[in-house]
Amino acid sequence: MRPFVHDLTSPRVVFGPGTLSQVPEEADRLGVRRVLLVAGTRDGGPGEQVARALGERLAGRVSEVVMHVPVAVAARAVEAARQAATDLVVTVGGGSATGLGKAVALETALPVLAVPTTFAGSELTPVWGLTEGDRKTTGRDPVVMPCVVVYDPDLLASLPADVAAASGLNALAHCIEALYAPDASPLVPVIAEEGVRVLAAALPRVVADPGAGDVRPGELSDARSDALYGAWLGGTVLGAATMGLHHKLAHVLGGLGLPHAQVHAALLAYVTAVNAPFAPEAMARAARALGADPAGALWDLAHATGAPTSLAQLGLAPDAAGRVADLVLEAPPVNPAPVDRERLLALLDSAQRGDRPAPIQ
Repeated sequence: MRPFVHDLTSPRVVFGPGTLSQVPEEADRLGVRRVLLVAGTRDGGPGEQVARALGERLAGRVSEVVMHVPVAVAARAVEAARQAATDLVVTVGGGSATGLGKAVALETALPVLAVPTTFAGSELTPVWGLTEGDRKTTGRDPVVMPCVVVYDPDLLASLPADVAAASGLNALAHCIEALYAPDASPLVPVIAEEGVRVLAAALPRVVADPGAGDVRPGELSDARSDALYGAWLGGTVLGAATMGLHHKLAHVLGGLGLPHAQVHAALLAYVTAVNAPFAPEAMARAARALGADPAGALWDLAHATGAPTSLAQLGLAPDAAGRVADLVLEAPPVNPAPVDRERLLALLDSAQRGDRPAPIQ
């Protein structure tokens, strides 16, 4: 057994159908009196439910939720929190809403209670991200880690199938990178392998069409619960291990305006193919969880669930690869495969085309 450090800090997790109704109870447990609610317009339904349930404790609302958390949007949310003299931030939504709540916490040290409505996983990590111009900056700070996460699978019933697929591949990316993270304790890959197994089995059922007879309504509810469990595992290991080339590329491409979850989905198989020869133990775990060669299986899963399988689908210009490589190489990530310009350009070329990947030597 190699030496290791295990430092896995996790929020309090409240998991199960209907748990959205427990948000006021969790706020009471924290002893708070004035709540800032962060919920975008897409998540108006559950956001409205939380607003009504909080009653007089609702001191302010922020509905300007923007992907990748632009600095100016974060500044306005911080000002709203200060103006309302809030003592808790409640976020309802996907990674963008959680990210905005974290941006408020980063400046104010306010606690965050997160209610995810996708499989993003950000709610389990001390990682924050802000975008200014074409650059996305990320960092780690314990102050942004939500203190409570409420997982209600019922909230995912209205999640469009394409969003669910991309978001689920995002969660899978957390698990895959944790399998080969250099600072992972022995427990992290165990959790990550379970996350890969659960998500790979659940996502095709989540996006299945009940009207076509592919899945019964009760099975669909079970699938959402399973996938949300897998996302919890993915977020847990994301917060416990160093991120590699996959996440670095996703952050760079996010700074260029590409959608976050969809980028994760489009990149995952290709980064896995690049890293496979350099991380045999991690890939053995992934193969066991997926039941096949990891890179090919991840591409097949994305294709089968309707998630993007190429960067061209997301609008990346054909001549953007050089700029992307330059931005990655400004601060190369720790990664199993060496991160050099030639390898990056080959990876980006494959991901741009969208062909089913073969290992890149």
